[in-house]
Amino acid sequence: SLCLRKMSLLTARLVYVGLLLAFETLAVEEKDAPLCQILESPEFPLLSKEGDVVIGGAFSIHSRVSQPSLLFTEKPARLRCSSTNLREFRFAQTMIFAVKEINKSKFLLPNVTIGYRIYDNCGSTLSSMRAVMALLNGDEWTLEKSCSGQSAVSAIIGESESSSTIVLSRTTGPFKIPVISHSATCECLSSRKEYPSFFRTIASDLHQSRALAQLVKHFGWTWVGAVNSDSDYGNNGMAIFLAAAQEEGVCVEYSEKFHRAEPQKLLKVVEVIRKSTARVIVGFLAHVEMNNLLEQLSLHNITGRQFIGVEAWITADSLVTPTSFRVLGGSLGFAVQKANISGMDGFLTKDFWETEFQCEEAIDDTMAKTATCTGSQDLIKLKDYNDDVAELRYSANIYKAIYAVAHSLHNILKCSDNQGCDKTVKVTPEQVVESLKQVNFTIKNGEQVWFDGSGAATAKYEVVNWQRGSDGSIHFEPVGYYDASLPPGQMFVLRTEAIMWPGGSKELPVSVCSDSCHPGTFKVLQKGKPVCCYDCIPCTDGEISNSTDSNDCEKCPEEYWSNQNRDACVLKTVEFLSYTEVMGQVLVFFTLFGVFLTITVGILFLIHKDTPLVKANNSELSFLLLFSLTLCFLCSLTFIGRPSEWSCMLRHTAFGITFVLCISCTLGKTIVVLMAFRATLPGSNVMKWFGPAQQRVSVLAFTLIQIIICILWLTINPPFPLKNTKYDKEKIILECALGSAVGFWAVLGYIGLLALLCFVLAFLARKLPDNFNEAKCITFSMLIFCAVWITFIPAYVSSPGKFTVAVEIFAILASSYGLLLCIFAPKCFIIVFKPELNTRKHLMGKIQSE
Repeated sequence: SLCLRKMSLLTARLVYVGLLLAFETLAVEEKDAPLCQILESPEFPLLSKEGDVVIGGAFSIHSRVSQPSLLFTEKPARLRCSSTNLREFRFAQTMIFAVKEINKSKFLLPNVTIGYRIYDNCGSTLSSMRAVMALLNGDEWTLEKSCSGQSAVSAIIGESESSSTIVLSRTTGPFKIPVISHSATCECLSSRKEYPSFFRTIASDLHQSRALAQLVKHFGWTWVGAVNSDSDYGNNGMAIFLAAAQEEGVCVEYSEKFHRAEPQKLLKVVEVIRKSTARVIVGFLAHVEMNNLLEQLSLHNITGRQFIGVEAWITADSLVTPTSFRVLGGSLGFAVQKANISGMDGFLTKDFWETEFQCEEAIDDTMAKTATCTGSQDLIKLKDYNDDVAELRYSANIYKAIYAVAHSLHNILKCSDNQGCDKTVKVTPEQVVESLKQVNFTIKNGEQVWFDGSGAATAKYEVVNWQRGSDGSIHFEPVGYYDASLPPGQMFVLRTEAIMWPGGSKELPVSVCSDSCHPGTFKVLQKGKPVCCYDCIPCTDGEISNSTDSNDCEKCPEEYWSNQNRDACVLKTVEFLSYTEVMGQVLVFFTLFGVFLTITVGILFLIHKDTPLVKANNSELSFLLLFSLTLCFLCSLTFIGRPSEWSCMLRHTAFGITFVLCISCTLGKTIVVLMAFRATLPGSNVMKWFGPAQQRVSVLAFTLIQIIICILWLTINPPFPLKNTKYDKEKIILECALGSAVGFWAVLGYIGLLALLCFVLAFLARKLPDNFNEAKCITFSMLIFCAVWITFIPAYVSSPGKFTVAVEIFAILASSYGLLLCIFAPKCFIIVFKPELNTRKHLMGKIQSE
């Protein structure tokens, strides 16, 4: 029934307005009618003054409307207005002040007076329509004049809210009457196609909404709630903010809206706020909706939220109460810049007579009268009241709007200081619209006024913070500014240290869905949630993230590795067998010790070269074998130290050639033993086929083959230094790559072949006479040699890093020591400790005993 009643009321009002328009149109178009006929009671302005040129004004001086009983059997009664809005009344006073100031000016419209007609729309669209109709039609019916078709005003100042301004602009649009708003910020009004005659002395919400997103991002709040008025102002502004927030990487937990006439929706919004985890709330609300929300939040004791406000409510004095500060204390928002206009504070008063002195107003169907106010109240005590002008923000916009109209009229009327204005010029609304597009002037406080291509002023905001002073008073502390006319990067300036946060805290509140991911981790989005909700996953080995909230990890360069915290790449540990480490030093010691033993044996043999034992064991091959063993020991040193191109080629080739030389000598000694035994047999002439010359040639031939293999290896694909990063990801293993694996295994295979041949021959000669027989010693030496190198292969393949080199050195040393000790140790023992056995008689005696 309530809905039907409201619909009936609305329908009746719309029908009434429609009929009124229809009759007025007929009256204008009626050619034979001598007088205009208005078929309704006239709509009188609340405040008016006649002049040569009249400017209209529409303000919500009352903010509530009570609907009268609506019956279709009788004429609808007037709407009843109540609840004085002191802020809107101040706007009307500012308009009057500006008009009076211009009328007194000798330079602006010197001989032309400006009048005004200010209507109270009571915050109602229906009342606003009646006011607009009155401004359009004029009052020619009272003067009994013919209809001129000319509007009563040259321009209209108003309204305060975007929704009402849209109605006003659409209604006056066909008549091209300029409308200048002081606080309608909806971006929808920027369309010159839909609103060609609309102007405003305030910036559109396009800049404010984007600045809100930047403000939220500046403080690191990535998880916010959003509430807006369910109107053109709130819906358009919030849509721009949500798009800008998405670009800035800010997530919105919820976006709710409500209208001032929807208490159930408001309760739902309050419940959403109460259950939410976002600690920051962006309120794109008109003044009335913000007041309604504040009442409910206070009632439900919902505090501790950080509110981010817009110009519509952030500096509204009517919201400031001790109770409201519990909810809105610490709020941040964008406010219209203050303007210090001299003389205005003395002109404006604090509030209505009826509000200050508690007068009640009674309204009947025809006119307003006061019921309690006697008119004898003392106004002296209001003489110094100017608290309401401490925040001259929108009032200054009205001041600039009036002056903009005056300057446009000054240009249309071709005014000059000497001759005044040409009053014969007929001023039309179209002329005023075109002239307003060109105005560019400076008001007396030094501020420049002009309109951009969309009819709006430059976006300049003051960032204010709700703070409590030392005396307990609540004030709006400027903590920064936003100026869209400045270059990018300079538009936004904040003094963070001057901000007081909710609860009087100096600590920045935190509002995030997930805590920031520290360096060393990266974000992984949580399934089904906004991008601001994520888990922090540590980077894998070899990858880092060196910034907060990284979306992924970066892989370190090949020679670098991630540190323990995974936030920096550090050089990998370079690993190679060096002379400075213990293992390298041990190997060097045994290498040098082997060289020392070999040289000692050589010296010992050289001293006793003429003894039977040395002669009987082929001294020439023995000295050559000792020399090759010395080289075998020394070649192990090439495997220690940082690999280089030359060391890699030298270590493998030197090892291959010296060991072939060593095995060749051993093989030669084995063959000599066999040939010597054959030579003692009757009729044998074998030794002439394997004398000293043949022995040298055989050693040279065997060694030459290995040299040829090494030359081919070095020519085709030689060994080269390699930084091995694959085996151990945390280390760089410096090693010598084989180049050609075939070449490497050919060198080893050839050595193994000679060693096997030597072992077989020595094994066959093991039972020859002891005095001339080295076969047993050679057999043991070859057995050790083969065993070492057979076990070397799997150890070499499986050993990591520098241990591969250590295994190879160990194989070289072990096989070298095996040859040295097995072949030469028994002889050295006889020479040093048993010299009595080192005689020809003893050697020959052994043979005879056999």
